[in-house]
Amino acid sequence: MNEVLLIAGMALATFATRYPVLVWLSRASMPPGIFRALKFVPPAVLSAIIFPAVLLHDGELALRLSNAPLFAGLIAAFIAWRTRNLLLTILLGMAALWAWRALFPI
Repeated sequence: MNEVLLIAGMALATFATRYPVLVWLSRASMPPGIFRALKFVPPAVLSAIIFPAVLLHDGELALRLSNAPLFAGLIAAFIAWRTRNLLLTILLGMAALWAWRALFPI
């Protein structure tokens, strides 16, 4: 029961802090420059999550042949760029990760 109350309380706290801002923004007119800038938020957030996971190993820059996430990420980025197919990118990226780990075990 404590976990349910904790989750409900956190949901309420999250809603209470975000809802007033969303209501205020829905009634205010924002300049077009803001909307253009907001288009860059998702790529920036994804980059902040992905690049440390791909480039760092134990807190150090890992630009070596045994860094499977780096090479699988490069292969997945190329596949995404050429095909623009999310499912194919995920499947071939994961296959590249597993193959690279099999070829170059740590």
